[in-house]
This record gives sequence, structure tokens and C-alpha cells, in this order.
Amino acid sequence: MDKTRFGIFGGQYVGETVMSALDELSEQYEKISNDPSFWAEYNELLQNYAGRPSLLYYAKKLTKELGGAKIYLKREDLNHTGSHKINNVLGQVILAKRMGKKRVIAETGAGQHGVATATVAALFGMECTIFMGKEDTIRQALNVYRMKLLGAEVVAVTSGTQTLKDAVNEAMKEWVARIQDTYYVIGSAMGPYPYPKMVRDFQKVISQEIKQQIMQAEGRLPDIVCACIGGGSNAIGAFYEFINDKSVRLVGIEAAGKGVDTDLHAATMTKGTQAIFHGMKAYFVQNEQGNIAPVYSISAGLDYPGVGPEHCNLRDIGRAEYYAATDDQAVNAFEVLSRSEGIIPAIESSHALAYVLEQAPKMSKDKIIVVNLSGRGDKDVAHIARYKGEDLYE
Repeated sequence: MDKTRFGIFGGQYVGETVMSALDELSEQYEKISNDPSFWAEYNELLQNYAGRPSLLYYAKKLTKELGGAKIYLKREDLNHTGSHKINNVLGQVILAKRMGKKRVIAETGAGQHGVATATVAALFGMECTIFMGKEDTIRQALNVYRMKLLGAEVVAVTSGTQTLKDAVNEAMKEWVARIQDTYYVIGSAMGPYPYPKMVRDFQKVISQEIKQQIMQAEGRLPDIVCACIGGGSNAIGAFYEFINDKSVRLVGIEAAGKGVDTDLHAATMTKGTQAIFHGMKAYFVQNEQGNIAPVYSISAGLDYPGVGPEHCNLRDIGRAEYYAATDDQAVNAFEVLSRSEGIIPAIESSHALAYVLEQAPKMSKDKIIVVNLSGRGDKDVAHIARYKGEDLYE
């Protein structure tokens, strides 16, 4: 059995230079995985720095308005830096420090992973460079300033579509050029092994807490656990501890953009086919020539043409379901939760909420849905205002 794979997906499709770095990383991660002092340091920072455990919040008013299933929100938006990304970054940067690396780099789309990486680099006194598509630096200008404020260099990537895919490309090139002193903090459950496993291991705290908290609140497991999905880190974090609980439906919602029947979407599970890209075998959106196609979403964090290999396997074995929500549906959900519960969600998380708004009224009142609120929406307010034809600065 190939430990680098999830079913037929995953693997290590990289050049010789990167392969040696991956071998070192795999060896070191296996070593620290069995080191209680690593997990003690990690868990102490999760609690006393990131603010875990995050709340499992019963959205009573929204539940009443929809008139169906009970809706709980896993409040990853309340973590330090405003999203689930801090869970993974803390683990990887502690590992980088133990490996003797002096510098960390990362890719980012919506900026939340970049902010988390810049934050933890500042905490540990490490040099930090963040690669971000130029288009995303415009959409997420607030997060660009946050990263710079934290001491990071932000490199605006001008190649390709100037979005997340291209930021990953440039980060990988930089890693190859400076592999001796640089650690690449991948932000999602994607890329060559061991990254999908590491990211999953650092994000599974989400589902561990959900399971404990929902049992305390309801005395039973939920009927549905739902999360948005781009590369897949918040979703695999929310799903993982429930994979063996067959009564729990695992539902991932990707970005349909302007519609899955247009060319303006990032709906990998809906429209993608198998390919090898960014060091892994997975599903990707491709054109007729078999090249990775440009994708689109109102959400910079979901604007990626692929999805992590563990999700691909979960789909193929029938354990998880994947659907898509359009920009309009996500923006509507963004506004509904804001007005109903006084909680402004990230536009990424709003894709999952869109599914909940549609499904909860069709379910009986004794059913339970937990939606992973992967991040807060402060970063998206100006962008959503522009989308709706308003200018905050007029």
C-alpha cells in the first residue's frame, strides 16, 4: 500500500530537488508525530494563542426563520487571525522551527492563510514571504496590509490568471530555489505528500471539537456536517472525525461562480477530471486540450482549479457529497446570516451556508446540521459592496 496516496489520489509528482525535501519533511513529520513534546507545544498554542476550542453556536434565530433542521455554526471565525488557517500554520511553523529553518513562505488566495503564516512567523521571529496573485491583492487589500504590518513581504504574482493557482506555482519555484533555509507552509490539504496528511492532521481538531460539543449539546451526532471547499482544508478538518460515522452526511460546497454551465466557475468536483498538477493526482478543472483551465469565483479562497486528494477519494468511495453554490447564492447567504444572527461570515463560508439555507427548510425539526464557519467576513465587505454596485469610498 502506497502511504503517499488516498485511494488512487495524491502521490508525489515532483522533481528530484523537491523530492529530497519531501523525503526530509516526511521523515521529520513522522518523527514529531510521535513526540509528545511537539503536541504539547502545539496544543498549548492552540489554546492560549489561537483561542481554541472554538464555539459551536446554535443559530436559534436562523433555525426558526428557516423552519426546519436545527443549525449549528462551528465558529472558526473566532480564532486568532479570523479563520481556521491558524490551526495548520501553528503546526507547520513549529515543525519548520524544529527542522532548523529560518524562513517560511506561503501561498494565499483570500489572504487568511497568508495572514496566519505572517502572524506565526512574527511570533517565532522568522523571515516570511507570502505569494499572492495580483488579482487577489486587489480583492483582499485589507489582508495584504495585515501581512505587511506583521512583517511579511508580499509578492504580487502577475503570471497566468494572477490568482491562487499562480501563487502556488511561484511559491513552489521559490521553495526549490531556497530549499536549504526555507520551509513552504502549504495552506490547504493539497500538494505532494506529506502535505495533505499534515494539513488534515492539524485541521482535524475542528471535527474533534464538533463531535464533543454536539454530543454535549444534543446528546447525538449531527445529520449533516457541511463546509465550503476550495483546496479542502477546512472541509477535511470538519469531516475527518466523522468519516467512520456513516449516519453523518459529509457535504462539501464548492464555487459555482456564474454557473457550472459557464466557463466562470471553480467547481472541480462537479466539472473536473483527473489530472496531475501541483505535485498530486486529483480532480482538476481542465480545458479540451487537457490543460488546467482558468477558474473563477467571487471568493478568492475558493478560486483554485483543483481539490485535495483525500476529498477526491471520499467522493469516489461515496463517503462525502460535493455540490456547488453560485456567487449570487453565496452573497445572499452572506447577507442572511449577517442580518439574522449578527455574524458576518467569510464569503468562502457563505457557499456552505447557501446549501444550508436551501436544505434546512426541507428537513424535519429534529434533524441537525453543523456548518463550519471557516472564517469571518470583515475582509469581504468592500468586495461584496462592489459586487452589489455600491462603493464604500464614494
